[in-house]
Amino acid sequence: MSETPVPLRTPLPHALAGQTVVVAGGSSGIGLAAGVLLRTIGARVVVVARDEARLAAAAAVIRAAAPGPDDIVVTAAADASEEDALRHALDPVDSIDHVLVTAGTLAMGPLAAIDRKLGAVVVNSRLWAAYAAARVTESRLPAGGSLTFVSGDFIKRPLPGTALAAAGLGAIEALTRGLAVELASRRIRVNAIRAGSTDTPLIRAFLGHGADPGTAADGAILAAGAATPLGRLGSAEEVAAAAVFLMANPYVTGSVLTVDGGQTLA
Repeated sequence: MSETPVPLRTPLPHALAGQTVVVAGGSSGIGLAAGVLLRTIGARVVVVARDEARLAAAAAVIRAAAPGPDDIVVTAAADASEEDALRHALDPVDSIDHVLVTAGTLAMGPLAAIDRKLGAVVVNSRLWAAYAAARVTESRLPAGGSLTFVSGDFIKRPLPGTALAAAGLGAIEALTRGLAVELASRRIRVNAIRAGSTDTPLIRAFLGHGADPGTAADGAILAAGAATPLGRLGSAEEVAAAAVFLMANPYVTGSVLTVDGGQTLA
């Protein structure tokens, strides 16, 4: 156990200015929204994703949020669930202060339709992405640095066809608590965001519209959110803001922060 406590600093978002944040899964959805928010407060953003074209597009969006030197936004092409590929992709990054893992998809469907092969998608793209990110970066994180993962409210309120998805998201929260205890001796913090249904390409695909921004997709999103306590689904930016809070506040670890607009209350 380190004899030095976690550093004391302001818990406000501007504390992240000048720090380097790796966003695994940062080419769309919550990850991209987090990259934009982090840039607006002066952080350096390292975006990790598999698709080079989407990486380039995401980097352009993040740079536009707050222009600066070329190295304020760095892209690294890798499958976040492949530890060796992720390690190789991050080797050139000179310092890492925080890591956010939003990478992954979910396999949904009835018990009879989701076999082990399809179910492995949840384990590989969600749980192993989080675990690989921790293994690759923990030795490089400073005291007060952090790992932030994303789970979902299927854990608290499963729907038919979401049993395996809920199990995978529950594993993320268990990993969060376990690593928070294990890495506390190095004063590294580990937290998770339990997101509700959020307007992202993933949920649009689940509703049958892919990433289509058209009126049919927008109508489906409006309909999906109408019965929630706040009358709409959350935005990617609203969930991403929770990640910024968890990175900035140096006295939060082992926590699961729910951002679901009260969806689990309905």
